[in-house]
Amino acid sequence: MMFEFGASTMALALAGTIGGTAVAAPVQHAKPPAPTPPADPAVRTIRTLRVEGAQRIEPETVLSYTKLHAGIPYTAETLDQALKDLQASDLFADYSIAGVEDGNIVVRIRENPIINRIVVEGNKALKSDKITKEIRLAPRQIFTRSAVRQDVARIVELYRRQGRFAAMVDPKMVSLDQNRVDIVFEISEGPKSKVRQINILGNSVFSDAQIRGQMATKQARLSRMLSSATSYDQDRLSYDQQKLRQFYLTQGYADFRVTSAVAELTPDKKDFIITYVVEEGKRYTFGAVTVDSQIRDFDSSKLAATLPLKKGAWYNAKQVEDAVDSLSQTAGLFGYAFTEVNPEFQKDADTLTMGINLNIAEAKRTYVERVEINGNTQTKDKVVRREIRLAEGDAFNSFQVKRSEDRINSLGYFQDKTEIKQKPGSAPDRVILETNLEEKSSGELQLSAGYSSLENFIASATITQRNFRGMGQELRAGVSYSSYSKSVNLGFTEPYLFDTNIALGGDIFRRDYSSYSTTGDTDSTTYEQISTGFQIRAAVPLTEYWSATARYGLSYDQVTLDADTYYTNGVCDPAVAGEYLCDAVGNRWTSSIGYSLVFDSTNSRTRPSKGSKFSVSQDFAGLGGDTRYLRSTANYSKYVDLGSRFILTAHAEGGYIRGLGQQVRLTDRFYLGDPQMRGFDIRGVGPRVTRTYYDTSTVPATISTDSSSNTQTALGGTAYYQARLEVELPLGSGARELGLRPSVYMDVGAVFGGRTPTLTDSCAAANATSIACVAATRQYTDSAGNLLYLDSAGASTTTNTGTPYSYSLGAYRETYTGNSASPRLSVGIGVNWASPFGPLRIDLAKALLKADGDDSKLITFNIGGQF
Repeated sequence: MMFEFGASTMALALAGTIGGTAVAAPVQHAKPPAPTPPADPAVRTIRTLRVEGAQRIEPETVLSYTKLHAGIPYTAETLDQALKDLQASDLFADYSIAGVEDGNIVVRIRENPIINRIVVEGNKALKSDKITKEIRLAPRQIFTRSAVRQDVARIVELYRRQGRFAAMVDPKMVSLDQNRVDIVFEISEGPKSKVRQINILGNSVFSDAQIRGQMATKQARLSRMLSSATSYDQDRLSYDQQKLRQFYLTQGYADFRVTSAVAELTPDKKDFIITYVVEEGKRYTFGAVTVDSQIRDFDSSKLAATLPLKKGAWYNAKQVEDAVDSLSQTAGLFGYAFTEVNPEFQKDADTLTMGINLNIAEAKRTYVERVEINGNTQTKDKVVRREIRLAEGDAFNSFQVKRSEDRINSLGYFQDKTEIKQKPGSAPDRVILETNLEEKSSGELQLSAGYSSLENFIASATITQRNFRGMGQELRAGVSYSSYSKSVNLGFTEPYLFDTNIALGGDIFRRDYSSYSTTGDTDSTTYEQISTGFQIRAAVPLTEYWSATARYGLSYDQVTLDADTYYTNGVCDPAVAGEYLCDAVGNRWTSSIGYSLVFDSTNSRTRPSKGSKFSVSQDFAGLGGDTRYLRSTANYSKYVDLGSRFILTAHAEGGYIRGLGQQVRLTDRFYLGDPQMRGFDIRGVGPRVTRTYYDTSTVPATISTDSSSNTQTALGGTAYYQARLEVELPLGSGARELGLRPSVYMDVGAVFGGRTPTLTDSCAAANATSIACVAATRQYTDSAGNLLYLDSAGASTTTNTGTPYSYSLGAYRETYTGNSASPRLSVGIGVNWASPFGPLRIDLAKALLKADGDDSKLITFNIGGQF
């Protein structure tokens, strides 16, 4: 009979006894020997030991796990422990021990398979590469069930961190030949677990809605379908408790506390119900507010008078924090870098008052020992240092440090929010300014394509290096194309010429522009303008915020009209084109010199949220050339952070151009409309000539009711003004992740001035004498200006056959409208969206005030993409 130990059999039964035959011995008178005690029948000795089933693992390695050796005694407990040790090794799929009854022990094993590959299936919300990072199993490793369980737990935890608490992972093993397996993790992601309800218990002063409004976590509602704030997050639960405490402390409830916060997962694992239990406590007012300054330069009583904390007002912890920051900044302005301001609270529960004593610790005036710049691998140190407003040896000034941060961030060479840290120097009165930078790409190759509601297809290519050679130089080249404009330009700017605070730059350009008139609902080209030229400019700072710029430009303009459409006998025909367009035709040189004075205190040049910007400019054309005018413009912008991510922008601008000894040409005038004034079409505001046609079948002739042939041409003006108020609206984090930035705005402006053009009324004389009005005609000409006639076959020829080849101009009346300084007003809402197809801007604007002839438009959109 044979007994065997297996993976499922952990008990041992030993069989067999020790016996023999008694043999009689001769009788001796000596004392008989002591009897031998019987052997323990449960103890045996291992006579032989071998391993069966080993393929990759050496038999000696298998036996090392069992701790069995030939020649040692064994019992049921010994072999039972050997099986447990084999199980703990996690190397075997099956294991057993045979040969128990005779000591010829055989350890039989079946090795765990080798992993061939790892497969993840069913995942959509999380990409496979994010999941595989959490999986510790890998191909060519030995399969173990414990490792699979650990990987399943990791994947489930990964989904929990994404707010999917209903996610399940089912591991499958697919057997292959040569003892190999594929491991498949089948994932059922389930829905994202939302916060269904937030319950507040214990509140009486503020409603549940008011308290929920202070939390980062929001209840799942249809209106928040794009927000990620409705997903459950354990860290956000702790953050919300801090937010609640901050809210109550700003309202005077100094004893407020959250006694418990419990999040319960619904049985279907789809939603959470969060319950807060709060104790509001009593409301406190400020008691005596004092300042105790250990710095001799400061007058404690005067400092206390400047603080917003007033005795008798409701206690507000945020105001206390602001007061501490204000005193620290004040100390920093006077050169005390490491000043400590410690608020001391005297709470009186009987009178419900909170006394505040702000203790300014003694400090020494601090000087800059060293300015350290780290992290700039491409940008030269001097490019950063010239933006820092403090140098080694200067007295420390916290305002100058903040200004330096703004200037560095405005360069656009580094990741946003670069900070200058203050570290103690080699002595108590020394400070080290450490600037840690993280460079970002300053070179751009941008190819964009899109569609405009006016210009139809738009394409452009731009190459820009804003930090050329790491010297802060800007090099750019670009081309663009649309239905109405084409351009090519090259530019270069050196911001610090010969390491002096002088910027020098220049541009070379070629621009082709096609103006248009509106006939009914159709836009058609009128004149074409080709401008070729260059501009050189130089700028110097006058103060920290003021700078001056001087420039010189030379351009050659060619303005043409289509000869086949607007010319008669080789000459521009006012009856066809209009006197105002014929006057614009011609080639001319413009040589101009100009200057600008600029004030800029914004915190960012690219996307400011604080500060203001002002500029005044004048350009004089007449240093040679054919054009003479003086053009003056002014701009002002103010940016205000209203809090809670509301950004207010107020902008105003205006300009005037005066011809010097000549009329201001059509191409040099001001125009206004989209995009400066939303709610109006491009060039949709201001002076224009409208040509309406007569119905000549009646006497007197009457204006035709068919307006589809009427034309409208914008003429621009010599003066304009425009203003805008716009508020950028905050959205939830989900919408911000999508790149949505909505705003509401109001635009107001007008363009006016200039000479009234000569207007034509074809039927004025006929109607005055009550005779029939006859439409004017024009005879076609060839490219050389020769009159054309029709021969007997109907073909055009220059031979006079007596039948002119002509066309009718129609009988029309021109009116001049829109030349008024009265304000045009529009209001609207727009949104910028960083869509997957590229940046998209949509505006919905309504023109509330407009003048006769103004061309309004309700919806404007532009879309483009980078690839």
